[in-house]
Amino acid sequence: MSKNIKKSMKKTVMVILLICAVFTVISLLTNEKPQQQKQISHPLISEEVWDLQPLVERYAEEYHVSDHVDVLLAMMMQESGGRGDDPMQSSESYCGEIGCIDNPELSIKQGVYYFSQTLEAADGDIELAVQSYNFGKGFIDYVEKNAGKYSQEIAIDFSQKMYDEDRETYTCYRDEAKQYDACYGDIYYVRDVMAYKDALANG
Repeated sequence: MSKNIKKSMKKTVMVILLICAVFTVISLLTNEKPQQQKQISHPLISEEVWDLQPLVERYAEEYHVSDHVDVLLAMMMQESGGRGDDPMQSSESYCGEIGCIDNPELSIKQGVYYFSQTLEAADGDIELAVQSYNFGKGFIDYVEKNAGKYSQEIAIDFSQKMYDEDRETYTCYRDEAKQYDACYGDIYYVRDVMAYKDALANG
C-alpha cells in the first residue's frame, strides 16, 4: 500500500473520529438541558399545593375570583405549604378560633370565600386584600382611615396597634417583626405571598 493511500486513510479516520466526537458532545448537551429545566421548575412551590390546585380553581370559579387562582395558591403556600387538614389556615374566619377545620376541601372553600370577601371590601386592591386575609377585614377600615392604600408601613402600624392591645395573646414569629414590636399577624405576608406568586408564574 502506498504512503499516499495510508496518509489519506489516516486523514479520513481522523475526520470521522472528529465528527463522532462533535455529535457526542452535542448529544450530551441536548440531554442535559431538560434535566436542568426540571431541576429549576417550581423551586419554591410544594407538590402539595400543586395537587390542591383543582380544588382552588373550582371554588375560585364559584366565588368569582378565578382571575386570582395564582394569588390563592401563593397564599396557601405561605400559610401551610399545602400541608395538613387546614391548608388555607381558614379556621378563624370560619368559626372564630384556630383548629375548627380538619378537612382540606372545607379549608380551601372557606379560604377562597374569605379572600373573595376581602377583595370586594378592598375594592379590588390585591395587596390590601391579601394582607387583610392575614390580619382580618378590620385592617381594611384601618387603611381607609389612616393611609388610603396598602403599604408595608401601614401594615407595621396596624400590627403594632393590635399587639399593644393584647400582648399576652400574640407572639412574634418573625425576628424581623420584633424590632418594630409588630407581633400581630405577619407584617411581611404580602411580600412573601407575592414572591410565591412570581415563582408560580416562572414555573
